[in-house]
Order: sequence, then structure tokens, then C-alpha cells
Amino acid sequence: MKGTDEQQRSRYLFEELPVPRAVAAMAIPTIIGQLIVLIYNMADTFFIGRANNPLMVAGASLILPIYNVSIAFANIAGAGGGTLIARLLGRDRIGDARKVAAFSFWFSILSGALFSLIVGVGMHPILRALGASDDTYGYARAYASCVIVAGAIPTVLSMTMSSLLRNAGRARQAGFGISMGGLINIALDPLFMFVILPRGNENLGAGIATALSNVIVCVYFLVVIFRMKSEVLNFSPRFSNPAAEHVKSFFAVGLPAALGPFLFDLDYIVLDRLMAGHGDVALAAMGIVLKVERLPLNIGIGLCLGMVPLAAYNFSAGNMKRMEETLSFTRLTGAAIAVISIILYEIFAPVLIRIFIADPATVAYGARFLRIRALATVLMFLSFIYVHFFQALGEGRYAFWLAVMRWLFVNIPMLFLLNALFGTDGLAWSQFVSDAIVALISYLVYRRYIRRFSGQGAKGSPQKGSPSG
Repeated sequence: MKGTDEQQRSRYLFEELPVPRAVAAMAIPTIIGQLIVLIYNMADTFFIGRANNPLMVAGASLILPIYNVSIAFANIAGAGGGTLIARLLGRDRIGDARKVAAFSFWFSILSGALFSLIVGVGMHPILRALGASDDTYGYARAYASCVIVAGAIPTVLSMTMSSLLRNAGRARQAGFGISMGGLINIALDPLFMFVILPRGNENLGAGIATALSNVIVCVYFLVVIFRMKSEVLNFSPRFSNPAAEHVKSFFAVGLPAALGPFLFDLDYIVLDRLMAGHGDVALAAMGIVLKVERLPLNIGIGLCLGMVPLAAYNFSAGNMKRMEETLSFTRLTGAAIAVISIILYEIFAPVLIRIFIADPATVAYGARFLRIRALATVLMFLSFIYVHFFQALGEGRYAFWLAVMRWLFVNIPMLFLLNALFGTDGLAWSQFVSDAIVALISYLVYRRYIRRFSGQGAKGSPQKGSPSG
């Protein structure tokens, strides 16, 4: 597609298409991708659970915080670079957007390689710090060696390229690539776990399947972007020298975006450690719950990721009315989905846990934990939508403080407090209590920010003059 046609296509999507249709065009492929990612993340737990060994499930569950660190690196480039690209396109600064895209690409490769090296060298102390016991350590190590040590670069790079495509208006290609990777992983899991490798190596087989599927997705995105001959998504090293102000904006938004998953990790680490104090069965049950509960949250994330390019573009272009309509429509849609999900979780909690493991004690713990934690779904969505909104606008400091406030000042202290008071049920209830507080604070911060623009025209805000935010 020629540059001029590409710009016209983006303008129609970002500026003219009715907001519900524009959000749908951006969010539906992303939601599908998020749901398939969720399915293949749960697929590992599902197939490992077929061995009916809670220790294997617990070992794989311990790797989730490490895996989320790789997502944090992808968020630096994906959110920092992707949202900046959308804002630059809103100002018709194509050349600058191209340089930011190339910088994001090479940053992803280097950061993925560094993370792989750190985990490979420090595997033993890292897994012990996460709560791996003598019984679960071997299972956790086998899984992490494949998913993290061997798979960090393709994981970070594929997530980054997906975000860059989406923020350039190519949500369909971005969503298809992520979906394809999930389906490939689901197909490879039983092949490696039950056919190729001998019994007892289910964690290793799941890890190999995940790493290989991420490699395939990475290759797919490279081929798609190369064949597009995009004026913006050109990753030649000679373009990887953006202006200093854009590098500053890249990290100003990207680092807070990475901090969210990192603090999310820290919350999970604390939760795992505290739950491990109540036994391996309770830990295995919570590990399953943390995956099962992700369905409405992944839909919400897909909605937010679809909203971000639209909000970023229209903010930079000065169309505040369309920006606010985009946020309002996304918020209402996400809240409605969350309410429906709560009802379904309350009814089918034991059935959902039993899909992954048949052990009666694990099912009993898991059903109770899921019913409690599901109540926080609406509040959780209303918390993180404002973080995504501020990332879209280039307001990294707002996203940073909301993330710090949520995890360090509310969620993690609440885990310790409620665990001391109520044990395992207190750990399950901590999410609801914390997100009730965080959702209220996030909304108040958003309202105060928006009031700065009340009474002003769509044009003229100082922030709109700089796509770097």
C-alpha cells in the first residue's frame, strides 16, 4: 500500500468512522487475540493438569511472574513506542513515526536477550525466591528454561510488533498473528507433552510448545511487515535514531507501562509466597484461579488496547470530543462484559476448576477462591482503563503514579493484612477490597485531568501541540 493511501486509510479509521465502529474495528481483532492468548496460557495448565499432579501445576504457576517480566519489556516498546507512533500520525509526522518504530524494534531484541541471560544465569535463586519447594523446583525449572531462557526474544519482539501494527491502524494483522500463535501452541502442547516426550516431562513439553509457537509468531510478523512495505513500520537500523524528545517520550510512557506488569508480578509473587504458606494444594488452586479469572480481564485489555490508538491519535489531532467518546464507549462496554462474567463465575466456579484438575481438595479451594476474586472484575477493569488512557495521551507520570498507588500502596499491603486476619480467604478477598479503593481514586484523577480542558475548544490545548506528551 502506498504511503498516501496508507495515510488516507488511517485518517478514515481514526477521524471519520463512528466511534463504536472504530473501537470495534480496533478492539475485536485484539480481543480475539487476547482470548486465544488466554486459552493457550490455560492450555499449558490444562494439559499439565491431566497428569493429576498438583506439584506440576504449582511448578508451572510459579513461572507466571517471570513470564510477566518479559511482557513488561514488551510494554516499554509496545506502549512507549506504539502510542507515540499514534500521536505522531495524528500530527502527520510520518518520518518521525518511522524512526520510533525502528527504535522500538531493536530495543525489543536487546532487552529480550538481556532478560534471557539474567534468568538463565540466576535460575536457582530466582525460583527459590518465588517459592519453589524441593518438590516443585524441577518442574518450574523445566518450564522456565524453554519459555523464558529460550523464548524471551521472540516473546518480547512478537508482542512489540503486534502493538506497533495496532497503533499504526493495522489491528486485524496484529490480532491474527497473536491468535495464530495461540492456536499453534494449543496444537503443539499435547504433541510434545504426551507423544514426543516420556511421561513425567509434561512441564518441559509445555515449555517447548510455548517457545516454538512464539518463534513462529515472530516470523509471521516480520513477513507481514516486510510485505506491507509500510512507510511507518520500517525497521532498518538506519532509521533507528529518533529525536531526543521522542526517546524521552518513549521511556516516559514505556517505563510506567512496564512498571504495571512488574508490580503485577510483585503482587503475584507476594500472593504465591503467602499462599504457599498454606500448603502446595492451596498454591496450585490459586495458580489455576489466576488463569481462569483472566477471561473478562483479557477482553477488557483487548478493549483498552483497541481504544489506545484512537484516543492517542485524536488527542494529538486536537479532537477532544472524539477522544472522550472513545473512552466512554470502551468503559461502558467493558463494565457490561465484566458484570456478565461475574454471574457466570459464581454459577460455574467448580466446573471451571475441575476442567484443569480432578483432585478434590484443589477443586474445593479453587472454586471458593474463584467466586471471591471474580467479584472484583468490574472494579479491576475500571482501574486499568484509566492507566491505558493516560498512556495513550503520553501522560506517563499519571500512569506511573496510578500503578504505584495500586500495587505498592494498596494491593500488596492488603494481601499481608487480610492474610493475617483471615488466612486463605483473606488472600482471595484482597483483590476486591483493593480494587474498590483503586477504582475510585483512578476515576477522581481522571476527572481532575479532564477538567483542565473544560471550556476549551477542541484545538488549543498545550498538550496537543506535542505528540511526545
